[in-house]
Amino acid sequence: MSESVIELKDVHVRYKARNSTFRNRQYVDALDGVSLVVRRGQTLGIVGESGSGKSTSAKVLVGLERPTSGQVRFGGEPVRSFTTSVRRRLGRILSVVFQDPATALNARMTIRDALLDPMQVHRIGTRAQREAKVRDLIGLVGLPSSTLDALPGQLSGGQRQRVAIARALVLDPQVIVADEPTSALDVSVRAQILNLLTDLKNELGLGMVFISHDIQTVRYLSDEIAVMNKGRVVELGTAQQVFDDPTDEYTRSLLGAAPSLLEPHLTT
Repeated sequence: MSESVIELKDVHVRYKARNSTFRNRQYVDALDGVSLVVRRGQTLGIVGESGSGKSTSAKVLVGLERPTSGQVRFGGEPVRSFTTSVRRRLGRILSVVFQDPATALNARMTIRDALLDPMQVHRIGTRAQREAKVRDLIGLVGLPSSTLDALPGQLSGGQRQRVAIARALVLDPQVIVADEPTSALDVSVRAQILNLLTDLKNELGLGMVFISHDIQTVRYLSDEIAVMNKGRVVELGTAQQVFDDPTDEYTRSLLGAAPSLLEPHLTT
C-alpha cells in the first residue's frame, strides 16, 4: 500500500451556533468523527452535497482549520500544534487548488511574479534556477511561455486555473488538494483541467484529494472515495466498491442522480 502522507483520525470540528446564548449554548458539528488517509500517488475523492463537511475536511488536512478534537497525523507523526513552523512545513508538502483561481492569483502581479513568489518566500534556489522552474511549470500545465508576461485578467478562466495549478506545484508538494477546482468553468474546459490534474498526478507521483459534489466526476479521478453527509463519512472504499456495492442509502441517492455532464469529455 502507498505511503501515507497525512491522516485524520476521529476528527471533530464544532462551531458555536448563531442562536447560541450564554445560558443556552448550542453547537454545530461540521465534522463528526472523520477518519481519512491521503496516500502518495493515490487520489482520494471526497464527495457530498453542500454542508456535508467535505471542504472543512480539506481545511483540516492543509492546516487551515484546527480540529476541536481528534488527531491529524503527518508522515505517521501526530501534529500536536499548528505553529507557524508547522504550517510552513505543511505548506511545502501540501498545496491547494481552489475553486476560483482569483483567490490564488494577485490581479496586479504578472504570472511570472505569481509563480516566483512562493520560491522567493521559502528561499528556494538561485534566481536563475527559479526562472527556469517557472518556465518549466508553465509548459507543464500546457500554456505558452508568453503567458508569463500576462496579468490574470488577460487570461481565460481555464488558463487562470492552469496557472493556479502551476503555482500549487512550485514547491514540489507531495499532495495536491483540489477543492471544486472546475465548478466555475465551462464543461469542455472542466474536462481539460481534470485530465491535466490526472496526468500531473501520474507523471509526478503526486497524492491528490479531489473534492466535488459530483460523484460521477469523482469516479473518473479517484482510487478511493469517501462519501460525506452531515459531517460524517458514511461510505469509504475503492471507487469500484463504492459504485458496484454501495452500503449507505445516501450514497445510493447520489449515484441515482443525473449522470455527469463531463462523461463524454473525460478520458480514462
